Amino acid sequence: MKKIIFLFVLTLFIKSVFASTSVITESYGYACLSEDRTKRQAEEMAINDAKRNAAEKVSTKIKSQTLVEDLKLKNDIVESFASSNVKVIEQEGKWDKEPPAIGDCYKVRIKAEVIPTFDKDKSIETLLINDPSAPLVVNIFTNKKVYKVNDTVKIYLQGNKPFYAKIFYKDSTGQILQILPNPYRSDYHFDGGVIYEVPSAKDRFELKIEPPFGEDEIILYASTTELGNVDTESVGAVYKVKMTNKDDLSLSTRGISLKPKTDNTQPSEEFFEKSLKVNVK
Repeated sequence: MKKIIFLFVLTLFIKSVFASTSVITESYGYACLSEDRTKRQAEEMAINDAKRNAAEKVSTKIKSQTLVEDLKLKNDIVESFASSNVKVIEQEGKWDKEPPAIGDCYKVRIKAEVIPTFDKDKSIETLLINDPSAPLVVNIFTNKKVYKVNDTVKIYLQGNKPFYAKIFYKDSTGQILQILPNPYRSDYHFDGGVIYEVPSAKDRFELKIEPPFGEDEIILYASTTELGNVDTESVGAVYKVKMTNKDDLSLSTRGISLKPKTDNTQPSEEFFEKSLKVNVK
C-alpha cells in the first residue's frame, strides 16, 4: 500500500485557519462613451456595473432560498451577501464598433465570485451544516487534533447539501498532491448530511506521519457543480499537481461551467473553500 509522507515535527496540531463560502455567477455590465467619459473610464464603469449586478442577483437569490429558522442567523446571512465583495474571474467585453465614437457603448460579460462578509470569528460550517437551504458549507475535520510520528491520519467531509469536492495536500517544499479524486477513486460527488472518510476502502494509500518534517496544509475546494480542471499527473495512488502556486490552484478549481437555468435566469453555483494548517509545538 502506497504511503503519502506527511511532513511534520514530532507532535503536530491541525487547526482550521481559513473557510469561505461564496457564489460564482455570470452577469453583464453596460456603459457608453461620452464627451466627459474616456474609453477606459467607460470600460471600468461597465465592469463595475456587472459586479454590482452580480452582487444584487446573488443577494436576491440567497434571500429567497434561505429558509434558516433562526431569524437572526438568516438576517446575518442575507446581510453578509448584500455587503459582499465581488471578484472577477473572467471577463469578455465588446464595443458597438472599433474604434468607438461618442455615443457608442461597451458591454461586458463577467464570471464573478460573490464573497459574503461573514464575521470571521464565527464558524460558518457549524452554523449552517444542518441546513440545506443555506449557502453551501462543508465541514472538513480529522480523526485527531494532535498527531505524533507513525500516527495515521483520516480526513472526514460533511456538507449541508449535495456537493463536489477536491482535496489537496501541500507539503513544506511547496509540492501539491491531489488526494481526492485520485486514480482509484474518480467519483468526487457527495450527498449532503453524510460523513465521508478519506482515505476510504476505495483508496490505495494511507496518510501516515513520517519524517522529514515541516509545515503542511490540507486544502478543500467544493461546489454545487463540477469543479474546474487542474493539470495533474499520476504518481501511484494520487495525483501530483503540476502547478506549485496555491493562488493558481484556487483559480483553476473555480473554472466551473455555469449551466443555463430552465427559468432563463443567469446561472450561478455555490462554492466553498477551507484550509487546515499544521501548527507545530
